Amino acid sequence: MSDNGSQRAQEFISEQGKYVDRKRGSIDSTSSNATLAEQCLLNLDASGRGEPCNQDSELELFRRAIVEGDSQAREWIERCFGETVLAWLGHHPSRAIACHLESEEHFIALTFERFWQATSLIQQMSFRMLSVALQYLRVSLNGVILETLRASSRPETSSLLEPGAQDQTESLKLWQMLQTVLPNWREQRLAYLLYHCGFKPGEIVQFCSQEYSDVQEIYHLRHTILDRLMRNADQLH
Repeated sequence: MSDNGSQRAQEFISEQGKYVDRKRGSIDSTSSNATLAEQCLLNLDASGRGEPCNQDSELELFRRAIVEGDSQAREWIERCFGETVLAWLGHHPSRAIACHLESEEHFIALTFERFWQATSLIQQMSFRMLSVALQYLRVSLNGVILETLRASSRPETSSLLEPGAQDQTESLKLWQMLQTVLPNWREQRLAYLLYHCGFKPGEIVQFCSQEYSDVQEIYHLRHTILDRLMRNADQLH
């Protein structure tokens, strides 16, 4: 977060014609999205200076965006954490190659698109720690970069679809089918990472270590997922 975080927060709220009490450190269910967003920016600025801060405003924004499907809350989160995603992209080992193929704005936009898609599929998800929400967001960025690099490495085809688009469409269909037979969000989450994001087990351990720290567990769960798919083949068809 840059040093002018407080100024940016004020500008954001001014755009909405809102007044926010900057001394207020806590939030409640009546706080506007704009109020939460300004506190979020102030917290990010303080965190960047190594100062402790309450993360309730950030978590409430994420809750509204995911659980309530609040589109305005989503917009505020994208504005608040856009710089965070940009910083991750800047430190990604494949940044140079990726940004030669697409713009930074492209990766940021697709990162949030993938993040909202993933979390909306499991709407009961409510983050209790900001670090977990940001981990999901960072995984989304890694997935977008990986998908872009894989698509660029494929040979040109005569398909009417863009290179890689057909594979992406098929993976999305598979993911949608798997949702109907998977009993819990943990299996659904792993299926999403495997079959929609296209991550390999080792990559999942690397990017989602707090959720899946053991490659063997991933292999076991993948076997379970495929077994459920086979046993429900008639239903899925």
